[in-house]
Amino acid sequence: MKGIGVHFGPPKERVSLGRNRLLAELPSNDFALLEPHLVEKTFDPGTVLQQAGEPISRVYFPHSGIISLLGVLPNGDAVDTATIGREGGLGLSAGLGAQTAFCRAVVQSPSRVSYASALRFAAAAAESKAIREMLVRYGDTLLAQVQQTVVCNTVHHLQARLCRWLLHAHDRVEADTLALTQQFLSGLLGAQRTSITMISRLLQAEGIIDVRRGRIHIRDLNALERKACSCYRVMRSLTERNQPQAAEGFTPPELVNEPSIGIAPD
Repeated sequence: MKGIGVHFGPPKERVSLGRNRLLAELPSNDFALLEPHLVEKTFDPGTVLQQAGEPISRVYFPHSGIISLLGVLPNGDAVDTATIGREGGLGLSAGLGAQTAFCRAVVQSPSRVSYASALRFAAAAAESKAIREMLVRYGDTLLAQVQQTVVCNTVHHLQARLCRWLLHAHDRVEADTLALTQQFLSGLLGAQRTSITMISRLLQAEGIIDVRRGRIHIRDLNALERKACSCYRVMRSLTERNQPQAAEGFTPPELVNEPSIGIAPD
């Protein structure tokens, strides 16, 4: 893959299971099929891990940070369709025989990731029923997230969508300060930068966020959630329902009036 320049080979130290939930849920014997082939590396924002239409050469398991999946138009424009953090992985369909990437994947915040070649991962999946079951379950979760994002981008107003995306970013980074520019957010949400700037100023005036150069600081998380569309709760609830709570330090969300899974109108 272009622009990554990482070297394959066995890691010097055992890959930590403390963060990525997909790896953490695997029984030790099944994880042992992957462990010798996993390499841990931190990727900088802007790194393209996968291009739409190109062969899947690697699979990635984030331990921290955010990876965005982008749908790419013929003119080169790209719009966010899903986000991946430590609850998921990228390129995992290679374990079920897929060979071509369906979207572009871009690192949006510094991300510590374990990766392996797609061929090695497919070989491990062929030997492990637990890995195959994990792939199917996570694939269903990711597809549902993509579908919900399509609905959200179609029917919900920009402020609600912006707040939803900031909440997803907060969940994955696990910090109140996000290294995000308004220019990046405008492209991600398919909106004009002036619209993002206006909404950000309104949220800042209400004391919900602080906008700094290249950063957004969340001051009032509860207020931000009230401003977000219902898709945030739907997507988060879906992830928690479909994945075991295996990762160390993971605390399930306390959902009040938990919504049903599916399209949630405002």
